[in-house]
Amino acid sequence: MRTTTNLTFHRPILATSYCDSLEGHGLTDGRSGLFLAAPRRTGKSTFLREDLLPAMLHRGWTCIYVDLWADRSKDPAWLITNAIKTKIGSFANVISKIAKTSRLEKINVFGALSLNFESLEFPKELTLTDALEALTEAGKAPVAIVIDEAQHALSTQAGIDAMFALKAARDHLNQGSGQQKLFIVLTGSNRDKLAHLVLKRTQPFFGSQVTRFPLLGKDFTDAYTDSVNPQLAANNQFSREDVFEAFKLVGHRPEMLRNIVAEIALNSGAGHLGEDLKNGAEEIKERMWGAMESELAELSDSQRVVLETIISQGRNYVPFSETSMRTYASLLKQKKVSIPSIQSALDALREKGLVWRAAYGDYALEDESLANWYKARMKG
Repeated sequence: MRTTTNLTFHRPILATSYCDSLEGHGLTDGRSGLFLAAPRRTGKSTFLREDLLPAMLHRGWTCIYVDLWADRSKDPAWLITNAIKTKIGSFANVISKIAKTSRLEKINVFGALSLNFESLEFPKELTLTDALEALTEAGKAPVAIVIDEAQHALSTQAGIDAMFALKAARDHLNQGSGQQKLFIVLTGSNRDKLAHLVLKRTQPFFGSQVTRFPLLGKDFTDAYTDSVNPQLAANNQFSREDVFEAFKLVGHRPEMLRNIVAEIALNSGAGHLGEDLKNGAEEIKERMWGAMESELAELSDSQRVVLETIISQGRNYVPFSETSMRTYASLLKQKKVSIPSIQSALDALREKGLVWRAAYGDYALEDESLANWYKARMKG
């Protein structure tokens, strides 16, 4: 008996709405870029690959996809540049012809690119704007660049520079003619982290809005249930309602749901699927929350209050502001706290993988689910 399914759940309407938004025709105007946030393992990257990119290709756009977590040993700027360069390489013959026949002002750009296909770096005299403009002309189509886990670009100065270069390319390519040549989609697993790209005047996409990417819902679990039940005995089937409730317990994470269903389908007795499914989901939830509880218990007092302050302030957190310093002191029941002690606490939290730091000094939670757990813990 097979107990797994390779169901791919598509969301074409959502993909179409995002493409419309990028063109300025949707309910929201995404011409300056789309910034989508969703927790890890909730289906965001699958949607990008299986739905959004195909929808873009259907419109004739030249598409570039970059996952900045694909190789975290590489600088994010290198990953972005490499993806663009690889796409340019797919137009090698076209660009070589343009290099020979283009107008004088284009010869340097196309000539340099045509001579540089074997390298993963742009020629020093060329900018990212030059490269993307060349790509739009070579493909005779707009370019759409989709960067997954885009907040990771802020972990290095080169990554930050790449984000500013991408914004400059957008402004240059989309101005004047009334026709958009560059579409930008940046996604992240943490809304507060991704917000570090848009909130301040010193950030590359200041003025844009981060949108919460919609989680998979009951339509997904209904389709999944219907794909699993034919593999089970007729008198021992999962109910759609039970599967959806379990899905909510594991934070709308498809992979976790599949693992629970597979285990229960193999081991559950007749008539107990619903109850076992709920218990399995509760067990995973408690295991995840128990791990967070253990992590918190191992923190020093100063590390704990810094973490609590980051959680409570969210994207408005400024580590050494008067408000934050007063909060630390209040939680520690002290009159004052020192900046060095807070910095040490932040460094320790980073080493433990609980807190993330942008290259310019802003901080956010590494995993957004920690905030959800903490808030539920406080209510309890």
